[in-house]
Amino acid sequence: IIINTMIKHAFVTGATGLLGGQIVRALVARNIEVSALVRSREKAAKMFGNLKINFVEGDILQPESYRAGLKGCDALFHTAAFFRDALKGGKHWQTLYDTNVVGTKNLLQVAYEQGVRRVVHTSSIGVLEGKRGQVIDETMLRSSNTSNDYYRSKILSDEAVLSFLDTHPDMFACFVLPGWMFAPADMGPTSSGQFILDFLQKKLPGVMKASFSPVDARDVAEHQILAMEKGRRGERYLAAGRHMEMREIMAALAQVSGVPMPTRKIPNALLWTIAYLNEFYHFLTKKPILLSRASVKGIEDEYDCTRFSHEKSARELGASFRPFTETLKDTIAWYRENGWIK
Repeated sequence: IIINTMIKHAFVTGATGLLGGQIVRALVARNIEVSALVRSREKAAKMFGNLKINFVEGDILQPESYRAGLKGCDALFHTAAFFRDALKGGKHWQTLYDTNVVGTKNLLQVAYEQGVRRVVHTSSIGVLEGKRGQVIDETMLRSSNTSNDYYRSKILSDEAVLSFLDTHPDMFACFVLPGWMFAPADMGPTSSGQFILDFLQKKLPGVMKASFSPVDARDVAEHQILAMEKGRRGERYLAAGRHMEMREIMAALAQVSGVPMPTRKIPNALLWTIAYLNEFYHFLTKKPILLSRASVKGIEDEYDCTRFSHEKSARELGASFRPFTETLKDTIAWYRENGWIK
């Protein structure tokens, strides 16, 4: 293991996202200076309260907007990505490519020019692939020919980082691959936060046949910091959480919230119908939806392909996970305290 020197001043992209926000908090708690790339200083100030953070107002698509903010930083955590809207129906390939691939290339170049030599890049479990029931590790790479545009953009994004390492031998970068992230302070809310809110408000009609690898975003943030300090150059580290069926996730939610889980099973054919209706609703209202055709296809394709090995992350980084029920309790408590649910 290459132990890198401790971080003094970190730059975090996507800082108001679920993971980015948790990385910022974890760094501040360690008394590390943080410069956070945010689209809106106002939104960021509201999100982080009185934490001492340097906000860099800018956009990952406009390198000059954040160039000056990288000066003096010795570590870069790259979490910014186009993701949520890619699941709302329609075609998003150009935006996915521009943000996740070109945005990453530009960020690395500008960071390098500003003297940054250490990067942790947020990848995705979507860059890996295994057969149903198989335990998947970091070596089992998915082909970039995948029909899932988001996965393809993340595969190409990872390739951009590796090719930058090939031409810049003095640059350190490694990858952390999260699963489905849950955590308090999910102000988006992301799909997990929306799922919890819908469950608590009894808006979920039933239980679908699906499996996931839920993980606490605070644990993923710890994985990232450990990867920066102990990771090996060019290596991938899984931070996916544990394999759970949808009925197990709902049962855990029912247990911690006291809200009974739905008992009806939803067949996949009904999911497709709901997805079509959801996309039509989104087309008319532009409001976010929980289920699109892309997400239904993903649910079908990934069923029981969500068993990930954390042996490497535990061995090389010393990384671990808290119980999922603790994550759910903390997340629900945050939504209650902040007036999202009565």
